[in-house]
Amino acid sequence: MLRLNVLELLEKHGKTKYWLYKQLGMSYQGFHKMIHNQTRSISYENIENLCVIFSVRPDELFEYNFEEPENE
Repeated sequence: MLRLNVLELLEKHGKTKYWLYKQLGMSYQGFHKMIHNQTRSISYENIENLCVIFSVRPDELFEYNFEEPENE
């Protein structure tokens, strides 16, 4: 299963979810679903913004676990 590592990046950078929410300017519902891996898609704009905010490459935002089944 593919998942976004936002919570780990926040902890590593000593930032809060609220801080990131304000940086991204998204709806709270969309933000909550995104950071808790409950969304089916993420826009290129949000991926790019996350890369800039955390100074990481796109491949560092995600992790893939072959053992974990995909959500249906």
